[in-house]
Amino acid sequence: MIAAVTETAKTTAAAPSYPKISHVVFDFDGTLSWLRSGWPDVMARLFAEFIPLAEGNSPAVLHHLRREILALNGKPSIYQVRRFAQMAEQFKAVPPAPEPLLQLYFARLNAVLRGRLDAIARHETPPDTFVIAGARPLLEELHRRGLKLFILSGTAEPDVRREAELLQLKPFFGERIHGSTPGQEFSKKDVIDRIMAEEGITGSQLLSFGDGPVEIEFTKAVGGRAVGVASDEETNGSGVIDPDKREHLLRAGADAIIPDYRNKRWILDTFFA
Repeated sequence: MIAAVTETAKTTAAAPSYPKISHVVFDFDGTLSWLRSGWPDVMARLFAEFIPLAEGNSPAVLHHLRREILALNGKPSIYQVRRFAQMAEQFKAVPPAPEPLLQLYFARLNAVLRGRLDAIARHETPPDTFVIAGARPLLEELHRRGLKLFILSGTAEPDVRREAELLQLKPFFGERIHGSTPGQEFSKKDVIDRIMAEEGITGSQLLSFGDGPVEIEFTKAVGGRAVGVASDEETNGSGVIDPDKREHLLRAGADAIIPDYRNKRWILDTFFA
């Protein structure tokens, strides 16, 4: 069933002329972690509160906001907030300045996040409840094969490290976990460039998994291969491809689109044969 919803976007993904993949980069939220699932809707509903009532409650407006939000998926959240500020006039919206609006968003998302983190810490919920379906077996196999694995996230680095440890994912990555620094500009491209320089690899040895277009675009720009993870924000492991994520990921140049990692054999045979 899973293979039926796995989409190969380009026939070159498994071309024999490629050298073997040696380094694999994963985004975190929505790609490995499901802890912040539902965040696009939390953000869209917040933005809609500053749009006149008749329009703000419209499903069409909420969907438009969600698409704009996901177009910047992979960047720190301030980028989506600034985008809404740019869009405010067309909606006749009067939002707060970007920084206060960002803090409102964080307050709402963190209320949900804290509940999930506490449930894991108290052993009320198994960590795998909030790991994207099939990710752990794939990580175990890639680690066993000796590939170097990296996390590259727009989320603040201390949070990514803490959450990766709580989800019991840190052993697969060690110190190769990169996130943003609050108050500073963050570029996934710079981190990818640094990884390639420090590891002495070419782009053709690099594979990225991500649910946002940013890491896909940067990986393709250096000659790597990229898998778009159009994960379901509502039900982990549903096998349903998020259509908005799919559209942005294909536009960014993804070689394939998957809903999660349960079809491990297809992934291994396609990219690691």
